[in-house]
Amino acid sequence: MTNSRLTDPEVLEWRFPVVLDRFALRQGSGGAGRFAGGDGVERRIRFLEAMTVSILSGHRVVPPPGLEGGGPGAVGQTRIVRADGSVEELAPADKRQIGPGDVYELTTPGGGGYLAEGDRRR
Repeated sequence: MTNSRLTDPEVLEWRFPVVLDRFALRQGSGGAGRFAGGDGVERRIRFLEAMTVSILSGHRVVPPPGLEGGGPGAVGQTRIVRADGSVEELAPADKRQIGPGDVYELTTPGGGGYLAEGDRRR
């Protein structure tokens, strides 16, 4: 599964031993501006069998910049909530073993806004 190809939940669950618990817009993650940045998404995937997960992501420390006075978007985050309740934060480029009952949580960054709120340029 990749971010450049949004796999349908039914296809994801059919191909892999996982359950998609949540897939939603990350409300308010886009930067402020006359034209607000786009919101990122939240995914929560529960694993039914042991597997290896990997992530290669950006904007986990430095937020997506706004342009011409627009505000930055929110940074993203990736973590694993283990079946025992412990939480592991993943690095922007990381690989982990995941077990049955573990949950992979991914929030993608929001886009930067364009132009300051009162700017009337087109």
